[in-house]
Amino acid sequence: QVRLHESGGRLVQAGGSLRVSCTASGQTFSRYAMGWFRQAPGKEREFVALIDWSGGTVALADSAKGRFTITRNNGMNALYLQMNRLKVEDTAAYYCAAALNMTRLRRGDAAYWGQGTQVIVSS
Repeated sequence: QVRLHESGGRLVQAGGSLRVSCTASGQTFSRYAMGWFRQAPGKEREFVALIDWSGGTVALADSAKGRFTITRNNGMNALYLQMNRLKVEDTAAYYCAAALNMTRLRRGDAAYWGQGTQVIVSS
């Protein structure tokens, strides 16, 4: 019953910054672990970042460490991914996901998925 919607994807220059957002409707998701995944054309969907329900525990893919920050605002039913020093290889559709089980979410076994927002990084 949780519906997720991503927004904020844009064409940006390499080295630039972008924040993508995910909002939930249908019911609150304050007790869900939330995460970001991405998928480039012809490639498998891959894990980017996750955050537990309280915001106290965060995990990042190696490709995201030092550049990306995941945050959430439960009062607004919102999830964010701040991406800095973007690289061409960050080009992908970015999806938000929710699950009650953090371990399953890390593996991509999410209960809910958004439709994705496209991020294109030009050289």
